[in-house]
Amino acid sequence: MAQNVFEGTAEQLKELKACILAHKDEAGALMPVLHEAQNIYGYLPAEVQTVIADGLNVPLAEVYGVATFYSQFSLNPKGKHRVSVCLGTACYVKGSDKILAEIEKELRISCGECTPDKKFSIDSCRCVGACGLAPVMIVDGDVYGKLNPKEVAAILDKYMKD
Repeated sequence: MAQNVFEGTAEQLKELKACILAHKDEAGALMPVLHEAQNIYGYLPAEVQTVIADGLNVPLAEVYGVATFYSQFSLNPKGKHRVSVCLGTACYVKGSDKILAEIEKELRISCGECTPDKKFSIDSCRCVGACGLAPVMIVDGDVYGKLNPKEVAAILDKYMKD
């Protein structure tokens, strides 16, 4: 499992604290603060969740519970290039699990993780509406369909260069 070290800046912390202060006395402040925190940092690491819990005077367990309940929040950083594999029924039946396994092997990280250089992250999704192209992977919005595992390395190589 890749280890991601939190690298927040003083400017980000200042922005987060200003957001917390702006929402502190509002009912339901946690959701807008979490959204803004994710916009600031790109994800919600434990360190950020702790600042939010302390700032809003809510239990850390509540912050974590909300952050893990809603799919729009991520506890892991995202890479410059976001790789997603459809695991919906049509794609899965056509072998998307093997595509995902090959991506994990090529990038040396697991689904839900980010490479140490923050160049790539991998996620899975359910049905992207391209069932006729199954199995499908998406890189930065570019859709690649009717894949076999042997094609994965060449696709990823296109994104390695930048």
